[in-house]
Amino acid sequence: MEWFLQQLINGLALGSIYALIALGYTMVYGVLRFINFAHSDVLMLGAFSAYYVAPAIEKVLPLPSVLGALVIILISTLICAGIGMLIEFLAYRPLRNRPKLTVLITAIGVSLFIEFTCQHKSVFGADTKPFPQLLPATDFHVLGLIISSNDLLVVFITAILLTALWFIVQRTKMGTAMRAVSFNQQAAALMGVNINKIISFTFGLGSALAAIAGILYALKAPGIEPLMGVQPGLRAFVAAVLGGIGNLPGAALGGLLLGLLETFAGGISGLSNYRDGIAFAILILILLFKPAGLLGKATIEKV
Repeated sequence: MEWFLQQLINGLALGSIYALIALGYTMVYGVLRFINFAHSDVLMLGAFSAYYVAPAIEKVLPLPSVLGALVIILISTLICAGIGMLIEFLAYRPLRNRPKLTVLITAIGVSLFIEFTCQHKSVFGADTKPFPQLLPATDFHVLGLIISSNDLLVVFITAILLTALWFIVQRTKMGTAMRAVSFNQQAAALMGVNINKIISFTFGLGSALAAIAGILYALKAPGIEPLMGVQPGLRAFVAAVLGGIGNLPGAALGGLLLGLLETFAGGISGLSNYRDGIAFAILILILLFKPAGLLGKATIEKV
């Protein structure tokens, strides 16, 4: 039982990070019907933003501290939100009326451009850099379990962000416009909705979530480097498909389930070597037996 509860705690922490990343994928897909593969690289940029902002903030506020960490996260979030909106403006907006395959290839190209540019020695460099300790880390020993304060923080922040995102989408004018554009872009434009503004806001919001996920992921990782977003990005994409791509609760559910499955598999002798393949095995099974995902709805496209 102790092993089960320990793995459950670890899995929830990892799944919460996947959920945050998956929300960005699913929001963009819900509005534009394509996968933004550069989203995982925004996660990396969020971690590096915090890495370079932290020394400047440490001159004013002590680190590790809650206030200092909040300021660093806020600045990094704003930087990545601006980067996400810039990517949409430069790379995706000119191709909005082109075939989806064209946009998909462009997304892969943008991802590779960011990764290899950041590996250049004049930018970040290819070496692994130690991520600064933003928050005081403490391990709590409860009933034989070891609970890290960082794991608790990840789950707590994810719950707050999911609630805030639900409120934005369901209870604000911007969220209503996002749902309208997702349902029928042409009809929304005829009703006076500024399509460019809504799509840009969606990219900015998704990139902000990716930046926070990148910082939380870096707190648990031994170091950061320009390719750090590839693996969690692929897993978050699988999580979005698992829950139902385009469905916000589905993305959160898929992230948590995938994190739990990976963690439990990693703790079982004989399955730990196949931990990395579990995500892609799940993707194949979902596409075979339930292509719409756990919470997604199958739709009929008219020719």
